[in-house]
Amino acid sequence: QVQLVESGGGLVQTGNSLRLSCEASGRTSSRAAMGWFRQAPGKEREFVCAISWSGTTTYYADSVKGRFAISRDNAKNTVFLQMNSLKPEDTAVYYCAAAMTYSSTSYYFTPSDYPYWGQGTQVTVSS
Repeated sequence: QVQLVESGGGLVQTGNSLRLSCEASGRTSSRAAMGWFRQAPGKEREFVCAISWSGTTTYYADSVKGRFAISRDNAKNTVFLQMNSLKPEDTAVYYCAAAMTYSSTSYYFTPSDYPYWGQGTQVTVSS
């Protein structure tokens, strides 16, 4: 079992930055591919980015490429999402997710690939 707790959300103005954190706990939490998803009101949960458990492979949705960066510190069992140049359309609840894997380079980008989820943190970008 893996438990995930997100933090770092808040209200910011367009163009500003936020850094989200997701702390994982539980057995073998460091051998997990991690992903960030978001869900805006009335919309389906969408993929944002993902990182392999080694941290060597990352993948981004086109909508955030060049603005967001995912990273991880396995010693602290924490994944980060640095969000720059935020736009009002980035407003959503952001969730981190974990999937156990034996591959150091694999990542996943569909919600069904991730059995473990955090409770979410709200990000609101005002125009």
